[in-house]
Amino acid sequence: MVITIVFSEGMSQGYNDYAQLSQRVKALETANPALVKLQSLTKTLGGKDIWVLEIGLGDRANHPAVAVVGGVEGYHLLGSALAVGFAEKLLAGAKTDSIKNLLASTTFYVFPCVSPDAAEQYFAKIKYERSANASPTDDDRDGKLNEDPFEDLNNDGLITWLRVEDATGKWKTHPADPRILVLANPEKGEKGKYILTTEGIDNDKDGKANEDGEGGIQFNKSLTFDFPYFTPGAGEGPVTELENRAVLDYLFERFNIFSVVTFGPANTLSDSWKFDRSKNAGRVPQGILENDAKPMKLGSDLYKKTITAKDAPAAPFQKGDFAQWAYFHYGRFSFSTPGWWAPKFEVPKDTAQVKKYKVNEDKNTDVDFLRWAEKEGEDVFVNWTKINHPDFAGKNVEVGGFKPFVKSNPPYKLVDKLAGEHAKFIVSLAKQKPEIDIVNLKTEPLDNGVSRITLTVQNKGLFPAVADIAKNNYWVKLVKVQVGVAEGQTIVSGNKITLLPNLEAGETKEMSWLIKGKGKVAIEAGAPQMGIKKLEINL
Repeated sequence: MVITIVFSEGMSQGYNDYAQLSQRVKALETANPALVKLQSLTKTLGGKDIWVLEIGLGDRANHPAVAVVGGVEGYHLLGSALAVGFAEKLLAGAKTDSIKNLLASTTFYVFPCVSPDAAEQYFAKIKYERSANASPTDDDRDGKLNEDPFEDLNNDGLITWLRVEDATGKWKTHPADPRILVLANPEKGEKGKYILTTEGIDNDKDGKANEDGEGGIQFNKSLTFDFPYFTPGAGEGPVTELENRAVLDYLFERFNIFSVVTFGPANTLSDSWKFDRSKNAGRVPQGILENDAKPMKLGSDLYKKTITAKDAPAAPFQKGDFAQWAYFHYGRFSFSTPGWWAPKFEVPKDTAQVKKYKVNEDKNTDVDFLRWAEKEGEDVFVNWTKINHPDFAGKNVEVGGFKPFVKSNPPYKLVDKLAGEHAKFIVSLAKQKPEIDIVNLKTEPLDNGVSRITLTVQNKGLFPAVADIAKNNYWVKLVKVQVGVAEGQTIVSGNKITLLPNLEAGETKEMSWLIKGKGKVAIEAGAPQMGIKKLEINL
């Protein structure tokens, strides 16, 4: 699938703000009215729409579907870029036979950005990595709201870090690069030299800086699975916000979704989400079930075939996140990827370059990231600069460190290639969907006007119809085989409706009925997440 994105004027220079992203998704519906339905699920407290694109042909609600979700973290602008980029590339290829056939049998629900309030901080006068929405919160539990925000002490428009020379400090400079700070290890005889804190001032004089800033509740920290109670950013309880309620309600009403792809910090695709028996010893599973590990690996294998980036760093889940909710509580196959990570840095072989770099013995990722960025000509670091700070009178205080957003979002010039690779992955994943078929149909006339109908119901896809985690989840439909008889016909043997507990990848189930009477008999088999197959039989 070779597809080119054409951007609107002014959109190709960098990541999109809310207005630009909205313009792009509206343009997709306008250009593809037969294929696309755009809907706003709700408006956030910040006045921004939560958009969803429904893409496909025909009876979309009964075609197997993939949900693609971007912007679960507000600081992860790439996630939104990949989600909307996927939709654009998919639709740009809609006239090719392969994509046309896919859209005729598969539905895609694309959420470009579910954290639009937080994402706007990237475009604000003062930039910092924000995950929370516009809901006012009392994170330090002092009865006041948003009274201790960040301050831009060096007036560079960025919120970075403060390092304060202090005998009680726990941080020291890294031996390979003094710009990088690491925790001192007392067991190795190391002593700290610096206190490290975020750039700002202790406005409320409680001994903490910037602990109660602007908003709010984090989408990717406020879902129902493993909810992190009493944690800043999570809220008083799960799913309290307009945006996460709207997204979850919409998904629960879409019974045809078999898989969810999340663009977020967790990575289950570069390294497959594996079964771990110890995580399922209790009453509530904390890890994927054994029978679900194979389909998870299938998704991971497809990803590694289409994505050129290698050596992905460990990227675990966090409490209350969306990717775990999609598996444990929504009951679908859930795949998550950050979409990009800095390539592994290798010191050049020539002598001059070897001398330039001190040995990074502990393979510190910050040291390697800074070296990679400098090699690529990317400005990602604010050099430490001395300032006077009212909270640290008489001490040596410096402001600096990595610029916000740079570790999670690649240079924008890389985004189109990344969007193309991830579009190919999602298309390949969708092609492996569970898919119903009826084969080996046979009718036999017997005595006394009775006929025997035999057939085989088959899942010809590579995913099971129902994930193992969903077998006790009433929101995932079982495979139903139904016989419709006309007036004057009677089912002598066999059930009018049969519910199958599952159809694994490639699994078949032979079924048989004895029916008395003449005329047409209607057979219907399937489930929304694997499609519905209908046929008529003349007796």
